[in-house]
Amino acid sequence: MKTLYIVRHAKSSWEYLGIDDIDRPLKKRGIKDAHIMSKFLSKNIERPDVFVSSSANRALHTGIIFCENLGFPLANLQISRQLYSFSDGYLVKTVCALDDAFNSAIIFSHDHGINTFVNKFGNKPIAHVPTCGIIGIKFQEKHWKNIKKGKTFMTEFPKNHK
Repeated sequence: MKTLYIVRHAKSSWEYLGIDDIDRPLKKRGIKDAHIMSKFLSKNIERPDVFVSSSANRALHTGIIFCENLGFPLANLQISRQLYSFSDGYLVKTVCALDDAFNSAIIFSHDHGINTFVNKFGNKPIAHVPTCGIIGIKFQEKHWKNIKKGKTFMTEFPKNHK
């Protein structure tokens, strides 16, 4: 069995003019939500075997906070420029390319790709994954490359933890 946690990056800031989208930082609220959600996970799941983040500043910062609160070595956080594409196609490719030695993974990515992915591969319709929302899906597969429809077992959003 393979277990996947998909995390939409925490709330980002639009207040800085002239910076590229990939460089947008987290807002204070986003930082707070990332700590709340990652501390919740740390108490309720076994730490995933691998952490993978989009290269966008807001996703990477979210991933760093989760690493800190789940006790995952920051040096082992994998960064994928492909995940910045906002397409579920790259999210699918990233998941399918995971090493089969990992039975669980957590991926930090973006709005459109996540919403499409969790509805395509999970069994519970989700209208919208909010910032710092976490979706957990279990797959009855030995190999990541063979994932098909899985069972959505976790839908955790910051508004439910405040």
